[in-house]
Amino acid sequence: MHSNPTRSALLLIDMENGFVDPAGGLCIHGALATVPACARTLEVARSKGIPIFFVKRIYRSDGSDVELTRYAGWKAKDRACTPASAGPNSAQAPESLRPRPGDYTIIKPRWSAFFGTELDLILRRLDIRTVILAGTTTPNCIRTTCYDAIALEYNAVVLTDCCSSQTEEIQRVNLEDMERIGAVLMDSAAFAAYSSDTIPDVSAAIRKEIEIGAAIPEPFVNQESATGWTDRW
Repeated sequence: MHSNPTRSALLLIDMENGFVDPAGGLCIHGALATVPACARTLEVARSKGIPIFFVKRIYRSDGSDVELTRYAGWKAKDRACTPASAGPNSAQAPESLRPRPGDYTIIKPRWSAFFGTELDLILRRLDIRTVILAGTTTPNCIRTTCYDAIALEYNAVVLTDCCSSQTEEIQRVNLEDMERIGAVLMDSAAFAAYSSDTIPDVSAAIRKEIEIGAAIPEPFVNQESATGWTDRW
């Protein structure tokens, strides 16, 4: 394991042929165009000692784990991204986006990379404070992962030219929403200058403020009845 002064991890989500190849059954319109930027970003992350997580969606061939809202389309389009699928429909990544020794692979059962996976456990073991998101699709897997990351106290960065949607409008409004909720947006060119000072550790700053503050979290204690503040509401 290399030194990781940024305390960050790069998550590359669902860049599989079934989602990326124009002939794939679940192809996302803008995904193929992001492959070069994603490939450059992987190299930058490796050069900075940032661990890389390849987050994949691989469906069971009988469809028993396919999302309810995707099942009909998945079945109608040759059951893409199953272990047995091949060619444009396969769960294999484009050649420039494949793991190397030292990388991690996470198989997720739903949109978010955190839902039902070991991702949070591994990130905490690696002392990660910021997740950097790339892949497809922006309104589904990138966005849900972003929101879950923030809910779990991680800083979230979204690489705007390394993620994709079916239309430019969907891409724009979802990026704007993630920025409003607190995610940091940057492109792959800006990521080249990424360092330990780029993203402040907001959680640590809040914790320090609480530690030095005089406030207590539940001040409404009745000494006579020994009831806490929750009993007063």
